[in-house]
Amino acid sequence: MFLARVTGSVVATQKVASMVGSKLLTVEPLRVDPANRDKLVGTGRTFVCVDTVGAGLDEIVMIVQGSSARMAPEVEKLPVDATIIGIVDTVNVDNKTIFSKNG
Repeated sequence: MFLARVTGSVVATQKVASMVGSKLLTVEPLRVDPANRDKLVGTGRTFVCVDTVGAGLDEIVMIVQGSSARMAPEVEKLPVDATIIGIVDTVNVDNKTIFSKNG
């Protein structure tokens, strides 16, 4: 499981029937800034994920990949490798809040 920021969406009008109705979002994985440990920074990579929780642009989300990505009931029979399973409210590192959804 890892954290990522929602950076956009994907529209695919032609896809396997089982994927019809699935919301697809692009995300950039995040990590704790190694220099200061006081913020989250992007890794520069991009993934396409199936959204199971109604995430929106710029939200910080929790992602699972591989076989875990198909364990949520909404995607258990879909051909997916990355799934958004949560929207993050806060991230605490070393007893310090480094991210809060409310600012």
